[in-house]
Amino acid sequence: MTASATGRFDPARVAQLSGRFAPVTEEVDEVSLVVEGELPDDLDGVYLRNGPNPRFTPIGSFLYPIDGDGMLHGVWIEGGRARYRNRFVRTPAVVAEERAGRALWGGLESMITPDEQEVGPELAHTFRDLPDINVVRHAGRVLALAESGCPFRMTPELETAGRETFGGALPAGITAHPKVDPVTGEMAVFCYALEPPYLTWSLIAPDGTVTRGPVPVDGVDEPMMIHDLALTGHYLVLVLAPVFFDLPAAMSGGSLIDWRPEAGTRVLLIPRDGSPVRELADDAFWLWHTVNAHDEADGTVVLEYVQWSRLSLGGDSGDGPNRSTLVRAVLDPATGRMRRTTLDDARVEFPRVDDRKIGGRHGRVAVAWDSARSPGLLPGEFDSLRWYDTGASGAPSRSWYGGELSVGEPSFAPSPGHTGEDRGYWLAFATDRTDDGARLLVFPAEEPESGPVARVRIPVRVPLGLHGNWLPTEE
Repeated sequence: MTASATGRFDPARVAQLSGRFAPVTEEVDEVSLVVEGELPDDLDGVYLRNGPNPRFTPIGSFLYPIDGDGMLHGVWIEGGRARYRNRFVRTPAVVAEERAGRALWGGLESMITPDEQEVGPELAHTFRDLPDINVVRHAGRVLALAESGCPFRMTPELETAGRETFGGALPAGITAHPKVDPVTGEMAVFCYALEPPYLTWSLIAPDGTVTRGPVPVDGVDEPMMIHDLALTGHYLVLVLAPVFFDLPAAMSGGSLIDWRPEAGTRVLLIPRDGSPVRELADDAFWLWHTVNAHDEADGTVVLEYVQWSRLSLGGDSGDGPNRSTLVRAVLDPATGRMRRTTLDDARVEFPRVDDRKIGGRHGRVAVAWDSARSPGLLPGEFDSLRWYDTGASGAPSRSWYGGELSVGEPSFAPSPGHTGEDRGYWLAFATDRTDDGARLLVFPAEEPESGPVARVRIPVRVPLGLHGNWLPTEE
């Protein structure tokens, strides 16, 4: 598609480019934040969040949450005090557009790319980097992660240091949701691509060395979108919903994303030792995010996740209700069968556990929840948090309604020296729908339903979405 397609795109009609989702362009440093309540003395580290935040008004198209430049928001907490800083992830495309003072690349579906006269020979007719989904730390490196592509390494103060290829071992990059095994310290990653091999996986040691991979996955013979993985002691668990990339359609002005429910959904159990992949199949559903997974003594795998009826990008598609449910699935690699049980049919997303429980049994899950008590919420907007004790009945055991606050993904910060899932704090950004004021909320893990013990005022609005993590101070 050529630049003439920009005339058919109206950014004002994209919900995630306005209101509480609207991007911010100012980079701010605030050394002393106002705290309502009291920050716990044992919180010592930084809460980082990444999300799609176009540097300039988009042209051509905008597909939330995949499109958009990365912006990191950081709240450093120490000794009951807090400071804030936000920075763009300055990819080569962002730097080029800052020189030009306007957007030069279109959204993914528009296929608009700049020519050599605009950006020089190295960037001409290339696709932009989009490290705008998540931010993690591994082997001492803070990484801003794309949907699928090379991460960008960030300095401790959020300046951009450049692409991270893990010593050249993973030049195609990884996806936005790696999982770190708390027992071995290994980070499990995967990457999907528009060209063969369409799906690969790798293991990265605690020192950042790639110890296995990239290993191509057999049976994936066309490009597919796969957002998240789960990890157990034996397997990487990948859910392959029937979402395919259709480049010919996109080049002729159609949709890049092709939802084919007749193909069903497959689940791959990929042994970490490199032995043959086990495959299971079921009716079509979409999965953005896993909760966690673990191995059972009888050889089955238990996977918890948030299940959707179908993929919907940027909001509801008009194809009827798109339901979300919290699901537990028992996967049997010996028989190829998958048994799904609904734990809750509430509209939830962004499930998180104590990361020290990844790959093993967890007791508590936190989610963002649309309580249906707040009219006018946009797709992807939530007014409450919910906590489940899924080790028992799976029923919601605790909830907190935010009132006029729209809340984001919760992230767990354990209390140093304690191993219990109820010893620590849940952190989440929130936006006041009456004045767009932003807060970092701090909930006590013992009784999160009692509400925040601290509300840290953020000096700029933090756009709603996407992912963040608590990074404790490293000695």
